[in-house]
This record gives sequence, C-alpha cells and structure tokens, in this order.
Amino acid sequence: MDGTNRSAQRPLRADARRNRDKILAAAVRVLAEEGLDAHLERIAKEAGVGSATLYRNFPTREALIEAVYRNEVAQLCEAAPTLLAQKPPCEALHDWTRLFLDYVTTKAGMADALRAIAATGNSPYGHSRDMIRTAITTLMTACAAAGTIRTDITPSDMATALEGIALTSAKPEQRDRAERLLDLVLDGLRV
Repeated sequence: MDGTNRSAQRPLRADARRNRDKILAAAVRVLAEEGLDAHLERIAKEAGVGSATLYRNFPTREALIEAVYRNEVAQLCEAAPTLLAQKPPCEALHDWTRLFLDYVTTKAGMADALRAIAATGNSPYGHSRDMIRTAITTLMTACAAAGTIRTDITPSDMATALEGIALTSAKPEQRDRAERLLDLVLDGLRV
C-alpha cells in the first residue's frame, strides 16, 4: 500500500465528512496545546468519535498532523474571497490578517510535529506558501482597486512582513503585540 488513505480517494458520506471535520478541529486544539505529546485518544475523545474512526481517517499520527496543517492552510486561504464578498476590501484584509495570526499560532503549537514529519522526507508544507501569497494578492489587489492602499508595496512585501510578525510573535501570550504590529503594517499600507 502506498500510505494514502482510501477514504481520501473517494468522496466521503456526509456523516463521515462531519466526523473527519470534527477530528481535524479537535486535533488543532489538542496539537496546539500539547504538540508531539498529544495523545490520539484524547483527540478522538475531544472530537466525540471513537479511536477506530480516527484511525480509519488517519492511519498514522503523521497523516493526522499533515491533514490538520493542510486543512488550516486551506481554510485560511479560502477565507480571503469570502471576506471580500462580505466586507469592504480594507476591512477584509484586516480581518484576514487576524485569521493569519490564528493560523500561525496553531502552526507554532504543531511546529515540533511538523518538523518531525519534514525530517522523514515528507513535506507537509507543499504549496502552502504559494496559496497564502495568492490569498494576500487577492486581498491587496481588491484594496488597490478600491484606492485604499499604496500600490508600491507588493504582496510579496506584505507576506514578508506577516512572516516577520509570525516569527517574533506567534505565541498565544504575544497576541496583543502581534495585533499591534499588524495594525502598524496595515496603517503603513493605507494611502
């Protein structure tokens, strides 16, 4: 067997999809709190499913961690067009940067687990950087079209600023500082 999950190869029933989503949500919380020390049984319990359901969806710890990470990136990136559909562009960019902080805080809690997976030669990161830059580009393009931000700052510049904030202020106890830094960056973007 090639290590892929059979259920990932065919569409899931609605109840199976709900269980999978509950497992991913519980895993985010538990892995962010406990990192590599997280017990899969605790994740199953927090999700309200049995261990067999967890293992049917994610046969290994690494498969679960990678799925959690990929799901978090997807949710972050899918939020950009959703926010733009609901709010003015600058408000959408502001709110998306807060979601980015949530993502970074979760990722920081899983950092050891993600590094352990990467050390095996499997990259859980895949195209996440490109996906995030695409989301930033979408938001900044909308803001520029609305005439609310400078056009001499590129999405790459913004991504670098966000990465810098993430590197220095990713811990939950640093959230206030991270938000102040984000506000400083966003204020600097405005025309």
